[in-house]
Amino acid sequence: MFFSFWGSLVIGGIVAYLAEKWDFTHHGVVKAIIIALGGVILLFMAGVMFGISFGRPGVDAIIGALGALILIPSEAFARRRRKRR
Repeated sequence: MFFSFWGSLVIGGIVAYLAEKWDFTHHGVVKAIIIALGGVILLFMAGVMFGISFGRPGVDAIIGALGALILIPSEAFARRRRKRR
């Protein structure tokens, strides 16, 4: 479990870097990595506590990182739009 946790964090960081490099997100590399690592940790802990998994830990890391990179910024944009009205 120890190695799969750190491996998941590394994969999440790589996914965040690639998402930023390929213009999938526009937050900056550091912010994207922080957001992605949060998603990876959240999905890893859900897997440990409740047995929720999409397969191997690497696949969980990719799904958690991409999910966080998609959901977190869209929520911030929606909040900004609501504030302007």
